[in-house]
Amino acid sequence: MLLLSSCGEYNKLLKSQDADLKYSYAKKYFNQKKYTKSATLLEEVVQYFRGRTEAEESLYLLAQSYYGQKDYVTASEYFKTYYTTYPKGEFAELARFYGAYGLYLDSPDPRLDQSQTHESIQQFLLYMEYYPQSERAKEAQDILFELQEKLAYKEYLAAKLYYNLGTYMGNNYGACVITADNALRSYPDTKYREELIYLMVASKYELAIVSIDERLQGRYREVVDEYYNYMNEYPQGKYVKQAKRFFDYASNKIEKNY
Repeated sequence: MLLLSSCGEYNKLLKSQDADLKYSYAKKYFNQKKYTKSATLLEEVVQYFRGRTEAEESLYLLAQSYYGQKDYVTASEYFKTYYTTYPKGEFAELARFYGAYGLYLDSPDPRLDQSQTHESIQQFLLYMEYYPQSERAKEAQDILFELQEKLAYKEYLAAKLYYNLGTYMGNNYGACVITADNALRSYPDTKYREELIYLMVASKYELAIVSIDERLQGRYREVVDEYYNYMNEYPQGKYVKQAKRFFDYASNKIEKNY
């Protein structure tokens, strides 16, 4: 009976033309964490409240209602609408933070498209620019680093895939070098830095192996140079033995051609 009564109450509200009544119940449902109901009612009342004192709060609650439903993309759009409309509003800082944080929570597996990850990063950067002294600034910075690591990992997986493909349907070692180099430029402090540099050493060795005679000496020297880059940073690294093998081969080849 209570359920039926509750459903009847909500259905009557949907048909009502009283925006203030709908708003009061929307806040009640929001506080009860009935976010689907609060969002449905708020979608209607924000249109009525334009120019009224309730407009700002109702828009923020609408964004939070979608956030509560874990519809982070829609929530982010409404948070953006809020802080764009009310850049100095009461909830402007929270709107910027939760807009970015929702996209962070919704950020997909590194193997998938990372558009939301990029958008979350941009929103966190703006948040830190606007509120550098906020109590949430440290959390925002930590999340920012985490998201950048996810992008670095995606690049590492791509570089590793190119390396593993080898000469399948073409020479993929060059693509491995380019991808790894771009990743190192974009994310110089990534925890995958050693793996990326090693992939460059290994790929340049493989490029030398299949190179035409006219380019052999240059390719061998690139292997030697990349080996020194790796050893300068990781003298006790995980791939020292393998890298040394590539170096020995390349340096011997250079000596034999002089």
